Amino acid sequence: MGAAYFVTGTDTGVGKTTAAAALLWAARNKGLSTLGIKPVASGSEWGPDGLRNEDALCLRQASSIQVGYAQTNPVALEPAIAPHYAARTAGITLDIEALVSHCRSMLVLGADITLIEGAGGWRVPLNEKETFADLAKQLGLPVILVVDIRLGCLNHALLSAESITNDGLILAGWIANAAEGRDNSHEWMVADLGQRLACPLLGDLPHEPVSEAPKVLASRLVLDKLLPN
Repeated sequence: MGAAYFVTGTDTGVGKTTAAAALLWAARNKGLSTLGIKPVASGSEWGPDGLRNEDALCLRQASSIQVGYAQTNPVALEPAIAPHYAARTAGITLDIEALVSHCRSMLVLGADITLIEGAGGWRVPLNEKETFADLAKQLGLPVILVVDIRLGCLNHALLSAESITNDGLILAGWIANAAEGRDNSHEWMVADLGQRLACPLLGDLPHEPVSEAPKVLASRLVLDKLLPN
C-alpha cells in the first residue's frame, strides 16, 4: 500500500501545485508510481474537451498513473474566485461526501505516492457549512503545508499548522516556496519556521518561472520522511 497526503497552503497563490507536482516528480525519479488529484479547481478555461484547469493539468503531467481528466479534477469551475462562489455561479453546491468518495476511489489505485491538493488555505469554504479542512479530516490523511516565504508568512504558517493539528491530523512536513522570488529575510524566516513547526522541512524551493518548474525543482525535495517503510 502506498502513501497518501493532503496538500494545503498558507494562502492562495503560494505555490501548492508547483510543490505538489515537484514532489510527484521527485518520487517518479526514484522509480515510484505517482498520482495527483485536484478535487475542486476554480479558474478553469474552456477548450475542445471542456473545462480544464492549469493546476490539475500540471498534476496530471507529474502523475505516472494516468486516469481520465475528470478523475484528476472531478469539479472544474470557470470563475477564478473562491470555489464555493464559483460553484454558486455555476449553479451547483459542492458536496463533500461525493468528493470524499471520489478521492477514496483514487486512493485504491495504489500509487506509491498519492497527493490530494486542496484549494487556497486550510479553512477555504467548500459550501455554507464545510471547508477543505473537513474534506481532509474525512479522508484522514496526513498533511503537507506549503508556505510562501514572504512578509506575514510566519503568522500564516503557524496558525495553519495549529489548525491542522487541532483538527486531529498529522502535519507530515512543510515546503518553503518563493512564489515571487526571495527577499532579504528568506533564510531567516525559513530557519525560524524550521524551529517552530513540529514537522520536517521537505524542501526550500526557489522561484522558477519556467513551464517545467516542478520537474526542475524535484531535486530540491527530500522524500525520505514521506515514503512508506
